[in-house]
Amino acid sequence: MKTFNINADCNPEIHYMVDISSRLKAIGQMVDKGQYFTINRARQYGKTTTLHALEKYLQEDYIVINLDFQLLSSADFENEHTFVEAFSGEILDSVCGTDDLPAEIENRLKQFAGGRLENARLSRLFRCLSKWCELSARRIVLMIDEIDSAANNQVFLDFLTQLRGYYIQKKKAAFHSVILTGVYDIQNMKRKFVTNDGHKANSPWNIAADFLIDLNFSAEDIQGMLDEYEQDYHTGMDTAKIAELLYDYTSGYPFLVSKLCKLLDEQTAGRPGFPDRSSVWTKRGISEAVNMLLAEKTPLFESVIGKLRDYPELKSTLHALLFYGQNIVYNPDDSLIDMALMFGFIKIVDNKVVIANRIFETRVYNYFLTTTDMQNTDLYKAALQSKSQFISGGRLNMQLILERFTVHFDELYGDKDKTFYEEEGRKLFLLYLKPIINGGGNYYIESCTRDTERTGIIIDYGEEQFIVELKVWRGNAYHTRGEEQLLDYLEYYHLQKGYMLSFNYEKKKQTGVKEIQLNGHILIEAVV
Repeated sequence: MKTFNINADCNPEIHYMVDISSRLKAIGQMVDKGQYFTINRARQYGKTTTLHALEKYLQEDYIVINLDFQLLSSADFENEHTFVEAFSGEILDSVCGTDDLPAEIENRLKQFAGGRLENARLSRLFRCLSKWCELSARRIVLMIDEIDSAANNQVFLDFLTQLRGYYIQKKKAAFHSVILTGVYDIQNMKRKFVTNDGHKANSPWNIAADFLIDLNFSAEDIQGMLDEYEQDYHTGMDTAKIAELLYDYTSGYPFLVSKLCKLLDEQTAGRPGFPDRSSVWTKRGISEAVNMLLAEKTPLFESVIGKLRDYPELKSTLHALLFYGQNIVYNPDDSLIDMALMFGFIKIVDNKVVIANRIFETRVYNYFLTTTDMQNTDLYKAALQSKSQFISGGRLNMQLILERFTVHFDELYGDKDKTFYEEEGRKLFLLYLKPIINGGGNYYIESCTRDTERTGIIIDYGEEQFIVELKVWRGNAYHTRGEEQLLDYLEYYHLQKGYMLSFNYEKKKQTGVKEIQLNGHILIEAVV
């Protein structure tokens, strides 16, 4: 049987994979046009898998040189001579022994690779490569993976300059198309290069075409992979429904999709409440896999959290986005936001910054909420001590959570001013909720309701789902509109009961929890 793969290149012969043929066709059209471009995506985004599949897709019509800079050492980038030697050797490994390499070009590359030429300069290497392009009956495509390995090396800048020079000078034969892949876009890599006088060098890659092909998996892509799995195991799952749930959590981030599937397939069955595969491929099983994933210390999560630790300004920006509902308009000249976008843990929707997917969002929320300072607050301790009250028979008592939160909140913070309620109220509810559902459920924010006035929290626990709308009090009319909004969400999520928590900073407020009937639904409203 095949497996779900999360490490290195995927192979359709042994791994369950999304069908990427439409993406290969789109990339192939860019190659047909002779474009030079960079596929820059975040870590574990399927770049290497795409490149290897593209090589097979193109090889009938083109000579494809597929190199990996990860195989070169830092010494290979020390100077022109060492780079030319290493680069020539990699080309020989890629195409030597085939009819694609003329004898005179092969001999010259062997001289470069063997270090037998004292003047082994990039200019001489490119004249050799240009001659090859001139002699070849088929057009040549150069693909290089892991270009990040060359960062901070002047010789790599010189290499890019040569590629650009031959691209521009149409009188000289050149590679038909060049494809570079890595996390860093070449336009961003230029920030890393500093000349001897301290000035940053201009990018030598301004010839690159925009790469606009979406590498995220769609729900339909995921369903196709699950259909293949279902043919092997006959679990009885609704593949369309499960694919949609996986997409909802991951927004199609390739690693996260494959990782959740791998956890469901290999680790969830046999855990309490999941006796077999049929019980795993369910909404509850996905919730369990999400909890398992969020508890792991993966390189991808370490990268996300590492950036927050390394860049305090970025950390503050995301904190304001998540907890205060601050709208952050995308500015392409903001280097911190640009970096977060490049590393894949934010995205741009309607020209505004949002967290890339629910998994990243929850992980970042957890990072903010589970620091030592947060866990030492009286509110967190109160929730932790009362946790057993809120869970009975594996079910979460959301109404009781609201009732106890109103009591604890008023005891600890009831005398605070308006600014505190607006800025800290929602963070404190999430802080209270976190230790209660930890290990048994997860939560995320409904993206349409994250603003300065309201936040809709979706909580999955076991087979049940809860919607809690958090609001800062703005008067009775606004409160009524909030009830109507909550009803709309109950209809959308097909739920009978909903919850509302209002932070009321007025001195004459009436705190507590009440139940009301509204348009055939039950609303549990709490006021603190």
